[in-house]
Amino acid sequence: MPKSGETRVPWKVPPRVKVLEALGAIGDGRIIFTGEREAQVTGSDGSRVYRVVWDGGLGISSNDNGSVYKGYLGYPSIAFLMLKGVLPFDQRLADGLKGIPWREINEKFKNYRDTEMYVKQVLEERGFNWGYVNAFVEKVLSEIKRLRPYKLE
Repeated sequence: MPKSGETRVPWKVPPRVKVLEALGAIGDGRIIFTGEREAQVTGSDGSRVYRVVWDGGLGISSNDNGSVYKGYLGYPSIAFLMLKGVLPFDQRLADGLKGIPWREINEKFKNYRDTEMYVKQVLEERGFNWGYVNAFVEKVLSEIKRLRPYKLE
């Protein structure tokens, strides 16, 4: 519960591709729980480790770039909330997103739409129907909008 006078600032809705990046982190096994309400999430190239802290409800914090600099719910938090059962999760899709070099492709394309199109190609090559993937992404984003997870200070 917020203290008297304290306001809960909701996270901005993330770019669509961050849902896929969260699933990729889970598929790769890059999330290590360090407690019931904390985890470390290693970046796709292994050079960064992000800390996620959760209040057991809808309050969550992470020190990834999207969360810190852009104010949206970053992929480490999305992945954490998926594994805690707060957000929808799809193990088959997480497995299908294994091994994608997220940092490399984010830097290569420099925009989320092009990164998503690249990931779409990879998933289609791996036998996934884009309609299914798109519907799952929309389902997760819809839940984020409905639940309005907020920033832990």
